[in-house]
Amino acid sequence: MARDVFISYSQPDHTCAFELVARLEAEGINCWVAPRDIAPSADWAAEIMDAISSVRVMILVFSASSNLSPQVRREVERAVHKQLSVLPFRIEDVLPSKSLEFFLSAQHWMDAFPPPREPHYARLCAYLKAQLSGAPALQAAAPATNVPGARAPAFDAAELQHIERQLAGYIGPLARHLVKTAASRAVAVDDLVGRLATELDSESERHEFAQRCRFDKPLI
Repeated sequence: MARDVFISYSQPDHTCAFELVARLEAEGINCWVAPRDIAPSADWAAEIMDAISSVRVMILVFSASSNLSPQVRREVERAVHKQLSVLPFRIEDVLPSKSLEFFLSAQHWMDAFPPPREPHYARLCAYLKAQLSGAPALQAAAPATNVPGARAPAFDAAELQHIERQLAGYIGPLARHLVKTAASRAVAVDDLVGRLATELDSESERHEFAQRCRFDKPLI
C-alpha cells in the first residue's frame, strides 16, 4: 500500500507518534511508521530508507529526545537529500541542535504545545490534507515566516537557477532544496536572497553571496 507520510520520532516519544498516526489515518492519510511497518525479518535500515524514498511528506515529532537522536538525524538528512518536504511537529519548546538545524532551518515548523495535543493534531491533519491534495493557500495551516497576507511571487526560472548556482558554490547540492523552500516564502528577490544568505557562516560570505545574486545575473 502506498504511503503519504513518514513519521520520524525517537523512542521516548512513541506514545505521541502513534497517537498522531491514529489521528492521521482516521482522516484517510496513510502513514509509514517504525516498527509497525517493518517486517520481522527485514533489514531495518533498508526498510526505513526505502520508505523515506516512497512517501510525499516527513513529519518529525520534534522533542528534546529526537533533537539528540542520531537515528532521527539520519532520517531527516535522507529526506532532505531526497528533496522531501519535512514538517517538524514540535511537542516541546526546544531549539534544534546544530546537526539538525542545518537541515531544518529552511522548513516550516508547527508547534504542538502546550497540551492538550488534540487541537494540534487537528491542525496538522488539515495542513496535510491540503498539501497532499495540492490545494493552494497551503502555508496558512502552519506557522510561516513570510509577510502576513502576502503571496509568494512567481520568480523567474532563470533567476532562481542563477541564485541556486551562487549558493551551491558555498554549500553544495543542498542549495537546490533551500532555494526551492525559500522561494515559496519570499515576497521579492531581495527577500529571497536575504533568507538564503542566513545559511552562510560568515558576514563576508553573506555579503559576497548577495552581491553575486544582485549584480552577476545572467542576461535574459
